[in-house]
Amino acid sequence: VASTSSALSSRVQVTSFDVIISDGDHISRIHLNRSYFGLYVGSMVWRSLDNFSSGSVCLVLASAPYEEDDYFRDRESYLHT
Repeated sequence: VASTSSALSSRVQVTSFDVIISDGDHISRIHLNRSYFGLYVGSMVWRSLDNFSSGSVCLVLASAPYEEDDYFRDRESYLHT
């Protein structure tokens, strides 16, 4: 069993990416590199994703169906709200 565990752990690929969030006044970069951690981004927070390592996956969950008109596509428009 120990050799099986060692073989499995040697195949695990560590992946990561950064989430940059801003409330219009402050900017933070959060480095996500653990598959068991999540990040809640509330409303009216500008976010961007950056620095994806090979094989990284970002899963986004939402509380309501996607509506194009509910989102800002331009940071300048967001900052003027």
